[in-house]
Amino acid sequence: MSTSCYHNETVVFFYQHVGKKIRDEWNLRDAVVIGLGLTVALLVVLANLMVMVAIFTNRRFHFPIYYLLGNMAAADLFAGLSYANLMLNTGPRTKDLTMKLWYIRGALIDVSLTASVANLLAVAVERHQTITTMQLHSNMTKRRVVLLIISIWVAGIIMGLVPSQFWNCECDLEDCSSVAPLYSRRFLIFWAVLNLLSFFIMLLIYARIFFYVKRQSRHTSSHTSEAHNQTIINLMKTISMVLGAFVICWTPGLIILLMDGVLEKDKSPANRYEKYCLAIAECNSLVNPIIYTLRDAEMRRTFKSILCCLCRKGVGQQREPLPIEMDSPTKEQTLGYNSEDKTLWESQDTNSKDGKWTVPAV
Repeated sequence: MSTSCYHNETVVFFYQHVGKKIRDEWNLRDAVVIGLGLTVALLVVLANLMVMVAIFTNRRFHFPIYYLLGNMAAADLFAGLSYANLMLNTGPRTKDLTMKLWYIRGALIDVSLTASVANLLAVAVERHQTITTMQLHSNMTKRRVVLLIISIWVAGIIMGLVPSQFWNCECDLEDCSSVAPLYSRRFLIFWAVLNLLSFFIMLLIYARIFFYVKRQSRHTSSHTSEAHNQTIINLMKTISMVLGAFVICWTPGLIILLMDGVLEKDKSPANRYEKYCLAIAECNSLVNPIIYTLRDAEMRRTFKSILCCLCRKGVGQQREPLPIEMDSPTKEQTLGYNSEDKTLWESQDTNSKDGKWTVPAV
């Protein structure tokens, strides 16, 4: 292990050290990949922006679980911007990056992944706490939800800063990663294991929730309880699909990082597959809005209202109030509620003066 540090070297120096080539010119394949990448990034930003607007404008989504899903959309939107930045600063342009700009390029992706994982973990804990008491929405105050969301982003920013500030290979060239040449291989192992462990914990939490709901449904015979359980299960299925898509799309990339950290540089296939794994991870940020559209009728109606409003504005017609709240279904129709399931809504009414969540009046 060398005791000298290379803080004043260029990015090219570290790439050459690990044997990772930087093309001198763009080729047709690069142009196609970047064009597709930027197109997907644009779709990611627009789709998740629509999810955030839908949750903000429709009062029926003003509950902790939906605010956390909105924060998840914010993380995906941030991921789309991060991928766009990566596409615009890759290939031959990598040579022109200073070490600071190179670290920022990687930190943006680190922040978006960490925020997404932390947010999914928060959703899992919230669902466990709520459903084990057989409620649809938790009693968390608005202040606690805001603090939770702020904590998620603080954790993401910290993880994004760690490689550039503390844990890199500038003073230990033998520890340099072949995938991210300025990153420490030990840091990538730590980061990958931490995220995979988070995935495992979330899967355990959701498995416990499903078994709990299934066990509870066996001991209830009333129509109200059955409708209540079915509503909870429907929402759980949607969230589980979001978690499943995230795990499927991100696990290959995390395994690649593990292989890069554990295997010798000449034996690691990480460089051959990193671009494909990154493309799969990018597509994940586009999956969640699709899941919401397919699974949630109320979200679907809200999307249509937003698009209709934009279309009317685009053709120069007089802007009308967004008909989200007026055209929204009754409480009993939202998320598949049955009209006889009165107690489900009654249990959710709280005093807004205490910072609680209140079901909007129709």
